[in-house]
Amino acid sequence: MAQVVDTTDFYSGLKIKWQSAIWEVIDYQHHKMGRGGAVIKTKLKNLDTGSIIENSFRSGEKFERVIYDEKNAQFIFQDGEHYVFMDMESYDQIYLSSDVLASATNYLTDNLEVMLEVYEGKVVGVELPKSVELKVVDTPPSFKGDTVSGGGKPATLETGLTITVPMFVNVGDSIIVDTRTGAYLERAKK
Repeated sequence: MAQVVDTTDFYSGLKIKWQSAIWEVIDYQHHKMGRGGAVIKTKLKNLDTGSIIENSFRSGEKFERVIYDEKNAQFIFQDGEHYVFMDMESYDQIYLSSDVLASATNYLTDNLEVMLEVYEGKVVGVELPKSVELKVVDTPPSFKGDTVSGGGKPATLETGLTITVPMFVNVGDSIIVDTRTGAYLERAKK
C-alpha cells in the first residue's frame, strides 16, 4: 500500500512520485486566492535528471510519497567530482556526485556519519546530523570594542561554506553549525 501525501503536508526535503518520476520538494509556498481555493507553489528537483522546475498544485492534491530505506554510512574523502562514503555494514565504498548530495557537500568532513536515503537500490539523498563541527579558515580579525551582542562578520569554513559568525570568532576556531539552516550555533568546546 503506497503512502499518500497531501499538498498541505509538503515540507522541504519531501520526496514524491509525480509524472512517473521521483521529485524532491525544495521549496513551497501556500497562496490563498481571492474566492477560489488555495494554491501551493513549489520548486521541485527531479532526482533522476537533477533538473529543477517550478510548479503550482491545487490545495489538497494528493501524491504518492516516496518511502526510502536508510543506510548508515561514513564520509571518507572527495575523489574529483565524487564524494566517497563507506557503507557501515558491508564496508563497500559508495561514490556519489554533488548532484545527489546538493547542499550537503557544505557540511561533509572526514569520518562524518550520515544516513544515505536509498530508493529501489539507488541513493537519492543524504540525511546529515542536525549540527556539525567545522573549522574557520578565513574571517576578518576582531577588534577591541567589538561586542558579543553586536552584529556578525562573514567566515569561510573548511568545506568552503561562508556563514555569518559573532565578532569574537577567529581563524582556527571550531564552531558548531546547524545543517538545516546553515546558521552558527556556538563555538565548539576545546
